[in-house]
Amino acid sequence: MIILPAIDIKNGKCVRLTQGKMDEETIYNDSPVEVAKEWEAGGAEIVHLVDLDAAIEGRPVNINTVRAITDAINIPVQIGGGIRNMATADEYLAIKNVKRIIIGTAAYEDEAFLKAVLDKYPGRVAVGIDAKDELVAIKGWVEVTDMKAVDLAKKLQGMGVAAIIYTDISRDGMLTGPNLEAYTKLTSMIDIPVIASGGVAKASDITDLKATGVEGVIIGKALYSKSVTIEEAIREGKK
Repeated sequence: MIILPAIDIKNGKCVRLTQGKMDEETIYNDSPVEVAKEWEAGGAEIVHLVDLDAAIEGRPVNINTVRAITDAINIPVQIGGGIRNMATADEYLAIKNVKRIIIGTAAYEDEAFLKAVLDKYPGRVAVGIDAKDELVAIKGWVEVTDMKAVDLAKKLQGMGVAAIIYTDISRDGMLTGPNLEAYTKLTSMIDIPVIASGGVAKASDITDLKATGVEGVIIGKALYSKSVTIEEAIREGKK
C-alpha cells in the first residue's frame, strides 16, 4: 500500500487543520519545501499537496510554493485545491514532477470540465471526495451538498478517473483512526482505486486500512505530531 505524506499549504506555510476548519490551523513549518525534502529522505514515493487557500478562492494561490517544492525533490507529487478550470489544470500539469491533479468541487459541480480534463490528461486526474456525515462537501469543505459520497463515486465509474481520494472530514486531523467501514463499503462498490485520507494515528491503522482494499493512504497530522514516523508508515504499508 502506498503511503502519501501530506503537505497542506496556507499562506505559503505548512499547516494542519482540524476537521478542515480554516480558522483552526496549526503551523508546523514555515517552509513546505523543507518538509517535502524530509518526506523524500524518509523514503516517500509520492507527496500529497493541497493548496488550502486555493480550495476556498478557486484559483492557484500558492502555485509558486508548489513549484519550489517540485524543484527541490526528485519524487512526484499530486496536487489538489481549487482546480476548477482547464487553465489551472494545464498550469499544474506542466510543472515538473506533478504526477496528477485532484479535482474536488468541480467533480460535483462541473461534469463537463471533469470529462474534458480526463480526456486531455488520461491517467493524471484523481477525484477528491470529501464526506461529512456521508454527504459530499465542497469548496474547502465549507458547503455540504445533498449528494451521498458513494453516489458520486459510482457516477465516476468508467470515466477514466485515476483514483478517488476519499476523506471522512470528521476524522481529519483528529487522530481517532480511519473510518474503516466507509472504505470497505466504497472499495466493494467501485473498481476505481481508492486512497484513504483522514484519521490515521498509529502504524496499526495502516494495517487495518489494507484490509479494506484501499490502494494507498494519505497521512498528515500523525506524521507531524510524531505518533508515527514516515519510515514506520512505509514499512507497515509494504508488509
